[in-house]
Amino acid sequence: MAEMSGFSRRGLMGGALAGAVLPACGHAAALIPRRGGAVRVATQSVSTADTLDPAKGALSTDYVRHYMLYSGLTKTGPDMVTRPSLAERIESADRITWHFALRRGVHFHDGAELTSADVVWSLRRHADPALGSKMAGIVKQFAQVTADGRYGVTIRLTGPNADLPVILAQSHFLILRAGATHPDGNGTGPYRLAQFKPGIRTIVTRNADYWVAGRPYLDRIELISIPDEVSRVNALLSGDVQLVNAINPRSTRRVQGSAGHAVLSTPSALYTNLIARQTQLPTGNPHFVAALKHLIDRDLVKRALFRGYATIGNDQPIPPFHRYYNPAVPQTGLDLDRARWHLQRGGLTGVRLPIYASPAAEGSVDMASILQEYGARVGLDLSVTRVPADGYWSTHWMKHPLTFGNTNPRPTADLVFSLFYKSDAAWNESGWQNPRFDQLLLAARAEADEARRRAMYGEMQQLVHDHAGSMIPVFINLIDGHDRRLCGLSPVPAGGMMGYQFAEYAWWNA
Repeated sequence: MAEMSGFSRRGLMGGALAGAVLPACGHAAALIPRRGGAVRVATQSVSTADTLDPAKGALSTDYVRHYMLYSGLTKTGPDMVTRPSLAERIESADRITWHFALRRGVHFHDGAELTSADVVWSLRRHADPALGSKMAGIVKQFAQVTADGRYGVTIRLTGPNADLPVILAQSHFLILRAGATHPDGNGTGPYRLAQFKPGIRTIVTRNADYWVAGRPYLDRIELISIPDEVSRVNALLSGDVQLVNAINPRSTRRVQGSAGHAVLSTPSALYTNLIARQTQLPTGNPHFVAALKHLIDRDLVKRALFRGYATIGNDQPIPPFHRYYNPAVPQTGLDLDRARWHLQRGGLTGVRLPIYASPAAEGSVDMASILQEYGARVGLDLSVTRVPADGYWSTHWMKHPLTFGNTNPRPTADLVFSLFYKSDAAWNESGWQNPRFDQLLLAARAEADEARRRAMYGEMQQLVHDHAGSMIPVFINLIDGHDRRLCGLSPVPAGGMMGYQFAEYAWWNA
């Protein structure tokens, strides 16, 4: 039986922190965390549907709030390694049946001790359609979740999945006290809830009884939202807030120009992609897709649209800093002669077609304009149809031959492939179907041997690159801005603000 005490399976982009330059934080003595201080934090998203229920989290503000209040069976830390958290030990011999030995002596904010009953109840509730869990599709893999005594839990899956510990580290699977049908913030996390006003603010205070020795450090955090990016940056620079996320690359000079502020740039798997539907013509013609791929000026997109805060992409969703990235896939580049050849070979010269773009898909309007210009040089008449952000995903995304998507980082290669490229996936954006890809996806999910699993994911990348109707010019960095007195921050590719978990690690140097 494979025992995973100190589980070392790397999650999304395992090597991304190697060689990273962290923002300055005062003098050398500042490297020793201090306790105390209060900060105000602003994200870009807010809603009257803001929730204290991890299962229903949908926005970055929700994720930050939930990680402050609750803990999970496993945890992905700043180094992107997934380890046991509330689970002290994890064992599985076949990647189907998993045994979790719970940490003893952990207490909820109300003083109740964490037991297997809390874990079983928290995981089972996701299967209730009335709940509306964002993980309802994932928990279909959970054939059975049962208690094994007071401090043991067994999860039996419908099929092998080596990524279960990584999946359980997601904020939606944080653990509630059994019976909390209307979660009120009573968790085992680093902070206690002091105030919650949906759509307005969340205030938390330090949990002095947190089960991780020494943490957290801050006494108080107020979480608000400032949707407008310029206003968010102004609030940071004026001192109204000490940490913000989702900074536009064009604003980085303003932040860096302030002696008291810094930018935290994190390479990530976030991407905006051009989608050519394979279920209709001309976008389903392989020569049309090949021509589009050779019309994309990736260096220009990185330089002009994202001011260098991006990593060149290669029309498949696994970035170069991901542990399963396949460097053997040839890089596609701007080549007008090859694009012209494909158009002529496919009988597509002179084709006229609109590209639907929107601010909802970051950078898509400018990408479409660049593509339109290069297309005109090779005999392809593309018109840019700009549509509002409001309603874009329901009205236009995947509804036209050429549209843009925008995909947030996912915790595993399996998840991004399953959601966006599997033949029967609801979000299979280009409508691409490939039986070999589907077979590899299921096989890799069950494969425990890392070398064979890497080879499977490598072949899947090649298949997507060669045949799918998804063009990914770059992977977009996540950019946060912060007061230099806020220390302990580091880049975590899973999301902004240290993968939404900054609250446990940040401390105030003043």
